[in-house]
Amino acid sequence: MTVFLWNAFTFVIALGLLVTVHEFGHFWVARKNGVLVKRFSIGFGKALFSWRDRQGTEFVIAAIPLGGYVRMLDERVDPVLPQFADLAFNHKTVWQRMAIIAAGPAANFIFAIFILWLMYMIGVQEAKPVIADVQPQSIVAEAGVRGNEQIISINGHSARDLRSTNLLLVEQLGRGQMTLGLQDIDSGQQRQVQLDLADWQFNPEQQSVFASLGIKLLQPEATTELAQIVPGSAAALAGMQPGDIIVRIDDEPIADWSVLERLIQQNAEQTLRFEINRAGQLIELSATPELLTRDDGFTQGMLGVQPVVTPWPEGIIYTQRYGVIGAVKEGISQTWQLTRLSFAMVAKLLTGDVSVRHLSGPISIAQGAGDTASMGLIAFLAFLALISVNLAVINLLPLPILDGGHLMYLVVELIRGKPVSEKAQEIGFRCGALVLLMLMGIALLNDISRL
Repeated sequence: MTVFLWNAFTFVIALGLLVTVHEFGHFWVARKNGVLVKRFSIGFGKALFSWRDRQGTEFVIAAIPLGGYVRMLDERVDPVLPQFADLAFNHKTVWQRMAIIAAGPAANFIFAIFILWLMYMIGVQEAKPVIADVQPQSIVAEAGVRGNEQIISINGHSARDLRSTNLLLVEQLGRGQMTLGLQDIDSGQQRQVQLDLADWQFNPEQQSVFASLGIKLLQPEATTELAQIVPGSAAALAGMQPGDIIVRIDDEPIADWSVLERLIQQNAEQTLRFEINRAGQLIELSATPELLTRDDGFTQGMLGVQPVVTPWPEGIIYTQRYGVIGAVKEGISQTWQLTRLSFAMVAKLLTGDVSVRHLSGPISIAQGAGDTASMGLIAFLAFLALISVNLAVINLLPLPILDGGHLMYLVVELIRGKPVSEKAQEIGFRCGALVLLMLMGIALLNDISRL
């Protein structure tokens, strides 16, 4: 199965599952409040499959897997006979209607907690955020951060592992300062340092958040020694062998794997001279990287080699596993962290601290689904939890076309004692739809530009 088909398949599975959870929240609370649900649809457009239950609800799986909806009986949309008026959504109290609308995002939050609970019941392999070295004249170097120290807190929030530390650092975007809690690996001595973030520049498409601050983490590294040679590849035709150490390409010394990778990718179908250390002797070989065209249309050079990767340093990797109650607590804690980060990112988009160029659309989500599914169950579950929280947060934004907009209208109705006029709602829906379409368009353009 090609990368494109795999990404598309996992994207449909992930989004279909999350949309089903979201719409089921609306559906279940609506039924509990005596509202007649006319249709429960996963996807838009032409119905591929449909069936009805005993209460008359039509369940549909539609052709376009980019969302879903629950259509309820409502006098503002459908003609309703007097004897069925009590089954209409608009005849319910404000509090009942608010509960029905809020149930969708709530279901996504609960689903994220469930997924994380399952993950921590199974056991999640984590890495400690240990600093191997710092880049000279970087933000952390100016603050006095040293190598052989572990990050243990960020602005008072515990940073137990690499994943949570990454999220906490991203959350600091746009702030002027950051307090970093550190612990010396050898002595165990703890201290705090203040980082000046006034000149912090972070582009997630080009570097990690750690590298943007000048932090080099203690982790496995790809060396310039070759572990495998792909049969029939450019490297095999040139006579390269496992165990060869690439010292130089043309006139450029190869200090690490990233330099080698860059040169190979940039020189497709160009003959390159390789200086190789083979069992202590220097030899020269010539190889011509093949032109590789990926499924997304991107082209690059390919040599056909894999590097020797150093193992994780001892004591860095550990497994977080909890019992039933402990996993629930951890699931709630992690969901809260993801929620806080999601709202913070929305706020930073509004203030300009985060550029709209960093918005991701369906192509990026599909790539994320495919990549994490390839990495294994735990990685895919973590991805589902993240997207579930993001889906809930986005739907809570006060745009009239979203759940948050409907809740905003109901709050106004609660305060005024009467509904917002239909004309005002219609104008709001149109404006909300325009804003949402603009954001989706920007996200899609960002996806295409990344390809």
